[in-house]
Amino acid sequence: MRPGIILQHARERSSDTSLVRSDVTGFIGIVTRDRWPGGAEAGDFFELALSNYSDLMAHPARHFYDPVTRRAVRSFFENGGQTCVLFGLCLESEQDLLTNDPFDVSFFALMDRLRGQEDIGILVMPVLAYLPYTIDERGRVNLPYEPVIKLLLTHCEEMNNRFLILDTPRDLHDLPLTRWVRGFRERVATVACFGALYYPWLMVGDETIPPSGCMAGLYARVDREHGPFGVHWPPANEEIRGVTHPSVELRHSEAGDLNELGINPILSQPARGVVVWGARTLSQDRRWLHINSRRVVSFISEQLRRDSEWAVFENQRQELWQIIGRMVTSRLDQLWSAGLLAGDRAGSEYMVQCDRETNPPELVDAGYLNVRVMLRPISTAESIVVELRLGSGGSSVGSV
Repeated sequence: MRPGIILQHARERSSDTSLVRSDVTGFIGIVTRDRWPGGAEAGDFFELALSNYSDLMAHPARHFYDPVTRRAVRSFFENGGQTCVLFGLCLESEQDLLTNDPFDVSFFALMDRLRGQEDIGILVMPVLAYLPYTIDERGRVNLPYEPVIKLLLTHCEEMNNRFLILDTPRDLHDLPLTRWVRGFRERVATVACFGALYYPWLMVGDETIPPSGCMAGLYARVDREHGPFGVHWPPANEEIRGVTHPSVELRHSEAGDLNELGINPILSQPARGVVVWGARTLSQDRRWLHINSRRVVSFISEQLRRDSEWAVFENQRQELWQIIGRMVTSRLDQLWSAGLLAGDRAGSEYMVQCDRETNPPELVDAGYLNVRVMLRPISTAESIVVELRLGSGGSSVGSV
């Protein structure tokens, strides 16, 4: 350096961290043994990144994937989706999905790969809705593949910014359907807010398809149309493209009853076509009843985690706490101005704490930095606490 010139390092670090994606969809299909290429084994998987349906049709590996998933990918793009990742899980047969421990049996490698795909915000496995189930003499439904659904819901919780779209089982209607949904919501209560269920199936002329592929495209379309942070907009009261009518015609009174059960109904409306008429998660927790509430908090949690990753190996000091606090507050101000957070002015309905209270000596000695954020998404009356913990062992986010 020349004499008289002093280089000063900025205290506050600026970052060009890209925004979290919420519109990228991950499709999980299956590749049964009769379609395995040479050298494949159970638990292996294929992966294709697609920006349009023609990419799939032109790819030599398209025939490996099951036809249900290929059809769902087509529906995704017809409904406005732009980017998806198609996974094909190698199984001996569909029976491999009817197990009490799907992770150890088939899903180990695939789930590990999904954890590394951070931009996937929506997850779909339409082939599940075709699997067999039984109804006993009392009308109780037994779905042997429920552990797979719970595995995927738990994975969405782990990933922060991921949400599972589910189909009702094929040909399950009326009282058996509502009984199963009530019981299922209880059995997955801890992770139910990370998924949504749609009914009925859809018709394309004489063809019947599950709605999850269409809904994934609709989610992506709504997110982009209401960008840059479209997750605050509920994916409801929107037309479903590429279909002719629902497989079951619902009245509005029936739709209201289904909504109360956590089932999102799909209706035919004159002059509009086929419209989705609900935006509920499977959760019974008041904080997470609405899909956009869950996705807003998930989006913010993941965005703050990525914004703060640079601090993982920084020396713990009060100055660092102040920097992190200002950075998180600045991001929340941006999200409030975009309409994701409630309040008549910036900061009135959210609060950031990063100080000695959130970082006691035992936490600092363990190499962690903890930030507490209290916020209220635009679509709920409930305040939600987000705990952002950064450390040398990785970072995690939890909602309270």
